[in-house]
Amino acid sequence: MFTIPIILIVLFLLFKSIVIVNQYERGIILTLGTYSYTLKPGLKLVVPILQRVIKVDIRINTLDIPKQEIITKDNVAVSINAVVYFQVNKPEDAILKVRDFSYAVSQYAQTALRDVIGGIELDQLLTDRQKISDEIKAIVDAETVDWGVDVTGIKLQDVAVPDNMKRVMAKQAEAERERRATIIRAQGELTASENLKLAMDNLSSSGAISLRTLQTIENATNGPNNTTIFGLPVEVLEGFRKLAGK
Repeated sequence: MFTIPIILIVLFLLFKSIVIVNQYERGIILTLGTYSYTLKPGLKLVVPILQRVIKVDIRINTLDIPKQEIITKDNVAVSINAVVYFQVNKPEDAILKVRDFSYAVSQYAQTALRDVIGGIELDQLLTDRQKISDEIKAIVDAETVDWGVDVTGIKLQDVAVPDNMKRVMAKQAEAERERRATIIRAQGELTASENLKLAMDNLSSSGAISLRTLQTIENATNGPNNTTIFGLPVEVLEGFRKLAGK
């Protein structure tokens, strides 16, 4: 009469004693509420009722930090969201030392994000995003190492600035482009003038400037109806007058 219930109870206990731990998991064994050991992947047996198994995923996890409204050092309000990448490297610490390690990492990352962004100016935020991400990662990683969690990376995603600041930045960029264009034009004119001076010096020293003048005159008087007027220096005219006076 009692055979079937006993068999069912035995089968139930046997079923509860079998634990399968996946390759990407570790199993924390609590015996009567006290930590005993950590199960590695595979088929394992535990003592039903007396022992409890808590499985921990040791793969790299991602956490989205929701958009944060932060005031930078130069009093500019920006909206920033980020992503945290972390991995559990000590499952027993992650379970025993912090109630919810994922939530704890998320909250600490938000705090570190606010502290770091609040201590820098907008220009640095826009130009040194990787450096800022590494700084936030170092702060979070230093705190979470005691939780059995390794923060592998933090990436800043969208950095939104107010519309009026966007217009100011656009004007600054336009002014910078105009300044660079002016410098390039000035450098080009300086180079051209230096090359022209060098050419004139070479023509003068070799006597080729007279030949070039004659070629220019010849080209200008190719037509039969062309009249060429030569301008002589005043000193030459004074010489002619002196000769005529003699």
